[in-house]
Amino acid sequence: MSNEIVPVDPIFEEEPKTNKKPIIAQEEEEESKGVTRSLTYGESSSSGSGGYVSEVFNSERLPPTLASEIQKFLRVANMLEWKAPRVAYHCRFHAFEIAHNMDRNSTGRGVRQFKTLLLERLERDEEITKTTRQESSDLRELKYVYDENRRYITQHTGAFDLENSHGEKLIDACRIASVLYEVLKTLSAGPQALADRDSVQDKPELFAYNILPLDHGGIQQAIMKFPEIKAAILVVRNVRGLPSAQNFQKRGAFLDLFEFLQYSFGFQKESVANQREHLVLLLANVFIRQPQKQSSASKPVDAAIDELMRKFFKNYTNWCKFLGRKSNIRLPCVKQDAQQYKILYIGLYLLIWGEAANLRLMPECLCYIFHHEAEKNKSGTADHSTWRNYDDLNEFFWSPDCFQIGWPMRQEHDFFCTQSPKKRKAKIFRTAREKRKEKRTEDEEQGLNDQVTLEENREPKWLGKTNFVEIRSFWQVFRSFDRMWSFFILSLQAMIIMACHDVGSPLQVFEAVILEDIMSVFITSAILKLIQAILDIIFTWKARNTMELSQKRRLVLRLAFAVIWSIVLPVVYAHSRRKYTCYSGQYGSWLGEWCYSSFMVAAAIYLMTNAVDLVLFFVPAVSKYIEISNCRMCRTISRWTQPRLYVGRGMQETQISLFKYTFFWILVLSTKLVFSYSFEIKPLIAPTRLIMKIGVQTYDWHELFPKVRSNAGAIVAVWAPIIVVYFMDTQIWYSVYCTVCGGLYGILHHLGEIRTLGMLRSRFHSLPSAFNLCLIPPLSKKGKNSRTKSFFQNIFCKASKSEVLDQKFVLVWNQIISAFRSEDLISNREMDLMMIPTSGLFPGIICWPIFLLANKFSTALSIARDFVGKDKKLNKKIRKDEFMYFALKECYESVKYILEILIVGDLEKRVVSSIVNEIEQSIKESSFLQDFKMSELPALQGKFVELLELLVEGNENQYGKVVEVLQDIFELVTNDMMANGHRILDLIESSQQPVHDFTVFSRRIEPQLFESAASKTSVYFPLPDNGPLNEQIKRLHLLLTVKDKAMDIPANLEARRRISFFATSLFMGMPSAPEVRSMLSFSVITPHYMEDINFSMKELQSSKGQVSIIFYMQMIFPDEWKNFLERMGYQSLNELIEDGKEEEIRNWASFRGQTLSRTVRGMMYYREALKLQALLEKPENKDIHEDAIERNNPKLTAELDALADMKFTYVISCQMFGSQNSSGDRRAEDIKDLMRRYPALRVAYIEEKEEIVGDKHQKAYSSILAKAVGNFDQVIYRIKLPGPPIIGEGKPENQNHAIIFTRGEALQTIDMNQDNYFEEALKVRNLLQEFLQNHGRRPPTILGLREHIFTGSVSSLAWFMSYQETSFVTIGQRLLANPLRVRFHYGHPDIFDRLFHITRGGISKASKTINLSEDVFAGFNSILRRGCITYHEYLQVGKGRDVGLNQISKFEAKVANGNSEQTLSRDIHRLGRQFDFFRMLSCYFTTIGFYFSSLISVLGIYVFLYGQLYLVLSGLQKTLLVEARMQNIESLETALASQSFIQLGLLTGLPMVMEIGLEKGFLTALKDFVLMQLQLAAVFFTFSLGTKTHYYGRTIMHGGAKYIPTGRKVVVFHASFTENYRLYSRSHFVKGFELLLLLVVYDLFRRSYQSNMAYVLITYSVWFMTITWLFAPFLFNPSGFDWDKIVDDWKGWNKWIKEQGGIGIQQDKSWQSWWNDEQAHLRRSGYGARLLEILLSIRFFLYQYGLVYHLDISQQSKNFLVYVLSWVVILAVFLTVKAVNIGRQLFSANYHLMFRFFKAFLFLSVFAIVITLSVICELSLKDVIVCCLAFLPTGWGLILVAQAVRPLIENTGFWHLTEVLAQAYDYGMGSVLFAPVAILAWLPIISAFQTRFLFNRAFNRHLQIQPILAGKKKQT
Repeated sequence: MSNEIVPVDPIFEEEPKTNKKPIIAQEEEEESKGVTRSLTYGESSSSGSGGYVSEVFNSERLPPTLASEIQKFLRVANMLEWKAPRVAYHCRFHAFEIAHNMDRNSTGRGVRQFKTLLLERLERDEEITKTTRQESSDLRELKYVYDENRRYITQHTGAFDLENSHGEKLIDACRIASVLYEVLKTLSAGPQALADRDSVQDKPELFAYNILPLDHGGIQQAIMKFPEIKAAILVVRNVRGLPSAQNFQKRGAFLDLFEFLQYSFGFQKESVANQREHLVLLLANVFIRQPQKQSSASKPVDAAIDELMRKFFKNYTNWCKFLGRKSNIRLPCVKQDAQQYKILYIGLYLLIWGEAANLRLMPECLCYIFHHEAEKNKSGTADHSTWRNYDDLNEFFWSPDCFQIGWPMRQEHDFFCTQSPKKRKAKIFRTAREKRKEKRTEDEEQGLNDQVTLEENREPKWLGKTNFVEIRSFWQVFRSFDRMWSFFILSLQAMIIMACHDVGSPLQVFEAVILEDIMSVFITSAILKLIQAILDIIFTWKARNTMELSQKRRLVLRLAFAVIWSIVLPVVYAHSRRKYTCYSGQYGSWLGEWCYSSFMVAAAIYLMTNAVDLVLFFVPAVSKYIEISNCRMCRTISRWTQPRLYVGRGMQETQISLFKYTFFWILVLSTKLVFSYSFEIKPLIAPTRLIMKIGVQTYDWHELFPKVRSNAGAIVAVWAPIIVVYFMDTQIWYSVYCTVCGGLYGILHHLGEIRTLGMLRSRFHSLPSAFNLCLIPPLSKKGKNSRTKSFFQNIFCKASKSEVLDQKFVLVWNQIISAFRSEDLISNREMDLMMIPTSGLFPGIICWPIFLLANKFSTALSIARDFVGKDKKLNKKIRKDEFMYFALKECYESVKYILEILIVGDLEKRVVSSIVNEIEQSIKESSFLQDFKMSELPALQGKFVELLELLVEGNENQYGKVVEVLQDIFELVTNDMMANGHRILDLIESSQQPVHDFTVFSRRIEPQLFESAASKTSVYFPLPDNGPLNEQIKRLHLLLTVKDKAMDIPANLEARRRISFFATSLFMGMPSAPEVRSMLSFSVITPHYMEDINFSMKELQSSKGQVSIIFYMQMIFPDEWKNFLERMGYQSLNELIEDGKEEEIRNWASFRGQTLSRTVRGMMYYREALKLQALLEKPENKDIHEDAIERNNPKLTAELDALADMKFTYVISCQMFGSQNSSGDRRAEDIKDLMRRYPALRVAYIEEKEEIVGDKHQKAYSSILAKAVGNFDQVIYRIKLPGPPIIGEGKPENQNHAIIFTRGEALQTIDMNQDNYFEEALKVRNLLQEFLQNHGRRPPTILGLREHIFTGSVSSLAWFMSYQETSFVTIGQRLLANPLRVRFHYGHPDIFDRLFHITRGGISKASKTINLSEDVFAGFNSILRRGCITYHEYLQVGKGRDVGLNQISKFEAKVANGNSEQTLSRDIHRLGRQFDFFRMLSCYFTTIGFYFSSLISVLGIYVFLYGQLYLVLSGLQKTLLVEARMQNIESLETALASQSFIQLGLLTGLPMVMEIGLEKGFLTALKDFVLMQLQLAAVFFTFSLGTKTHYYGRTIMHGGAKYIPTGRKVVVFHASFTENYRLYSRSHFVKGFELLLLLVVYDLFRRSYQSNMAYVLITYSVWFMTITWLFAPFLFNPSGFDWDKIVDDWKGWNKWIKEQGGIGIQQDKSWQSWWNDEQAHLRRSGYGARLLEILLSIRFFLYQYGLVYHLDISQQSKNFLVYVLSWVVILAVFLTVKAVNIGRQLFSANYHLMFRFFKAFLFLSVFAIVITLSVICELSLKDVIVCCLAFLPTGWGLILVAQAVRPLIENTGFWHLTEVLAQAYDYGMGSVLFAPVAILAWLPIISAFQTRFLFNRAFNRHLQIQPILAGKKKQT
């Protein structure tokens, strides 16, 4: 092709050929023909020249290594394929050259295939495209196309402000011109080949920018015309005084300060562009809120910059003060230079933060980097204790030792050592020494030479953990909340002492003897402090290398003091007991004589250390000063109390907040202690004394300690459950008080005041005024920060005196109703009934929406028809109902208005005018009832309805019918109704001419009234197509015809809920709305991994044995499906599919699932709301408002879009989008479709591609931000990352990489299973104003929001889950925020103070495993860094939850795992230590305390049952009941009742009932609660309790916490028996069988001496728990009792249990694989956890020891030999099982008959032995049963022990035997579970009953559930 390259020809001056059309014109012509561009292979179209077939080449699915460089050429080639095929060929050829140069050997993934396809295409097009060329050479062809596009760019540069179509063409022209510029550069002979080639390069931002086109090409865009944007740009571009650009080898001057920073520090170009836009937007948004003083224009700018400086560097300055270092932020004295320096510092920090990648999670590390850069500018699965997480690395920078790293950082420093020096190679040391030599000079300059010299001769060592070590132990709970446990332990001791002394009055406590005994609690306190000191040393041992010397000294001193007091106090107590010095008090004193001893004095001295803490508690301001002060004395005081850390200081609240939560906890603790003393401890003293008196001489077993006569075992068995419940029941009392206080708070804040349609109608008249108060910015600036009026002021707000609805309210209301219609929540008729007319035809009349006026006209008609009396009384009666009065008045005026237009004849007009005058005169004279007969009103109404129907139809052929109806109306009024109707008839007669000729009888000459003659028309029909007129006719028709049914509009329950909540929220306290221009800007970020974006048609129609998704949606949302069909204009699904409406079907279904598209639609409502509110603030009249809403004003629309862009940004962090796009995954196309549908949407993703460096492949990672430009996705920023970004937990890392692309001062985190609503989006600017108001001591840093769970509408489980979640996110969080002040971040949709959090570690923590519940750690971090978290209920966001039992259980397991990791975390530890006592209680019981209390409650059941088992089997219980006559112990009953309170879900049930009562009414709440119990809610909550406790306890002991994907599918499906067994075997079934065994054994051996009623009272809750844990999964399994599915389940179960496992075999395919996976947590366990597991397993051996002595064969022998012989039997059983297994291996394959004989021999042998024993040794059937009960637990215990010691026996035969036994046990347990389920499946009524209680809510809504469960697809 080189021979075609020619010198520059004057092509641009040539006249175009007459037979050749311009390229742009061709494009427009083709678009008019409907030509579409396809991006898939095989689609083509024929061109007009030479038979060339145009076929696009796939430009989207490209190799990752090449896509970024060649995609634009291939896209342009596809765009030019139909217009200029030869140019398209050259673009592809250029792309091929680039690809070949990038990877000549085609070693990249997919490169070889791509190059082959492209080369084949080029070879095919080489010659054929020449025939389509219109110029003489290729170069001329390229130049012509380039010139056409360049000319179009020049002519339409400002098209963005005009029309979207022109803007898109301009974008395409820029894209084409830019690509052709590069192609021409390659083809041309020299640099002079292309004239004016820079013209395109000047305008690249027209299609490659994010929000601000910061280039001359974008200056015409609306957003660039805002004065605040201009001011911000001027500030950033102030380069005066900077060093010369030539010093940095740059041509030309610096464009702005960011370019200077780029060349100074080497930041990435696109990162600089990203942060430049970031800072400009921040400056603009802060600047516009500053007071605009005319005296000095620079003052607002300076104030804005100062505000940003404070926010960005607050953490940095605090860090410098903490470390005693001087800040490197130094400003010059000259004011203008200081402004420039501030921008440079902010810009430097943003650029460091923008490229910090994972270091963004380490805020103090960023401070360190900024500190030195500013100075330079001036001049996993392992145990947590064995690796350093983000917190460890960051906290290293809390110590001055961090400065030893130097700058640049010395990589040989110990900080960078990741392993033991012994494992490091010598080569690494040599490299380190070389680096030390190179950096010695720099270190000397920084004063670090001494340290380096000392360190040169030593090996680097691993520093270990920093400040804290996450050790798996339940002791962490005590260590973090030691003050709480000490309080409970000491209180328990004191109450036991008081009960022993029979204290009946509080004054008795002051008696010397009692007081001295009570004060012995201080000995216990000293011992507890000793334990705490020891734990502190043990648990921080691995952090000793990074621990400061002062902290080590503190730990040793605390241990020493604890040891001293632990010795002194007991010794003094022993020597001074009962030795008093007494003094007599004054006469009448309540103390009387008071005495003291030396022990009391010692105790008083011991308490003096707590006196200081007590004083500081009541003066939080002083306490805060001491903690945050840097003076030496304050540091010394704070170091002694707690280790001095950078976080956790100064968290104290105000005095008022302190009083509120202190008072709350005093109430809770007082109630708890009084209850425990009265009903748990005191009643137990008398039985304890009896037990101690009785001496047990004989036992029913071999007593191991026969000489012990104190009955200690019996005392422990009785007291242990009480003690366990004592430590648990505070959670119950907290729940009770939470319910009461949360309810009162909700009532005071007007929650649920409008909860029904009736309430809405009654309060609708006050909505406009409330709307104006809340959502319309106040006219005066004084009111900007004020709160709304109180409820009582709002409730009496009336309409304005002009009796006209505010036009702004009308527009907003109609937009809300339109949004309902677009979401298919209401039908077209419902929309007409709910809309408010905007025409304003009748001044002085309020035109209420018709759903408020339903039946009002008919009612008024009935009243008037039957009324007897005077006009005034009738008028008064009608006016009493405001809506009725306005309905009548509007109907009357509407009739006048319509008749005035309809009737055009002169006579007819006079007639109508006369009738109207008669009516109005009668009303004026109050003679209407005398002048008109009311009995004919219904007939008149019917005629008018008939007339209106004809007018609406507008059919010309119905003209005669219209005339006839008008004549009927005339006759009815004049003849039947009017008393003086003859006047009207006289008027008609007088208007007629006298008769002179026969022709007067002709109809043609003398028409009747309302008829038309040849020369004139009396009736104007059809009416003109006038919008307001047609609207009024429809409205009048509805007013006359709507009946009682309209009172239930909207019929959709979701629409009712939303409109009611919106109305209620207008009366709740919220800040006044600022103008959109002045509001805080914010962003929304949504992390996305692999979840569904949109349902595909294949997914929607595929059933896979179940029902299809689309069928499910039609059944669940029948009304919305009907509305959707109405909106689309079709009758059925098939019609939609046949007409190509698949995309609409996909969207409708996806918007009802938990999909990303639903979330995006909801979040983009923010943008729509802001545009509407900005429109309402325009000074223009309402016409421009309506035009803009209808999008008829492009200029205004562009301005609104720009303002919305400046205030709102939405970023989806699609982690896998890059790989999905390159692999052709449909989800990538769905994401692109979202970007095209919402142009303001931004997608951030991680690009992973291979780079070839020296023939080696290296992975390169980049953070990319993309948007839709035209039909393609366009990369805006590509910021290269230093390494893989996902090294911690996936979700927080995904958020972290995308956070640099967010904008604004606030950031909302939204998960992809959430939704938003248009009416709620209207309140977001009010919410953001909360950041500007103090809540207590400080403004909030996180705003908590209310959530509505939208997945609870069908099944009972979904209903339970939604109510449980709702109670937590409403009444629970309401109390946490105020008064307890311990609300944290519990996930989405909270709004963060973005600048606060990006400078303090981000919006979540990401360390692997420990931060599994990453969201809550953001709340911990915010509070620890002196933040404030609030909760606001006037705005709600939708949220989806799991709906099936298996999904719910996985979610509960995930949350329990997260809470167990929180228990080990440093954040919880620091909060527990640094909070004051009562706030610490709040923190505990609202975080890990709930799960720990649940664990204790279940543990209490085991303690009780094993205690009873010990008493029964040992014979102690019989002795106690017979000899001591001890019947039921009340304390045990109280304890079990307390436990059942938690078990049955009442902890969440009480708040749930209260919240339902507030929002739906207490009668509804009571009904719902009863209905929930009938639908087995108690079973569900009991089962969930087992899930929580299992995973919480196991994870603390062994670890293994991981993210558990629950899935968010919508179809209700049947889970197989195998799946249920896999999920619940160890968490529920095993524990259920253990409880069952305990109950059976207890029942067998207690019958002879205990009443049945006592047994039932004590054990009913345990039986309930047992049955629930065993059978709930089958009870809540859809079609769980269907016989066909039962048969399939049994076959699948047998196949699974027998399938061999191995590598690659998933656990759902084989029992062996599952069994090995179930032990994964043990493989990671330490020796301590394994030992604890073995100790816990010993309990299973108790059965055997106790039961063998109760066998008849033992003949009541108590010899230990009986127990030994029982082990011989077990050994024989094991050997038999082993023999069968060996026989199966040896004979089953080749000698099957021999194997059968062998099994028969073994069976007969066992049978013979049993017969022999029964004859000789009196072995009974009961003995066989008891043996089973004894030996089965022993076998299971041996299996557990073997699993714990697996590393020791794995390679021996014992392990294989263990596996065989475990398989047998699992098969046996599965069979026992399956049997009752199969039996019940025989009974058809059981299946029907299950379906009813499982889907009762669906039946109540008349939904069709049976077809769904049957899996039969219904014909649509």
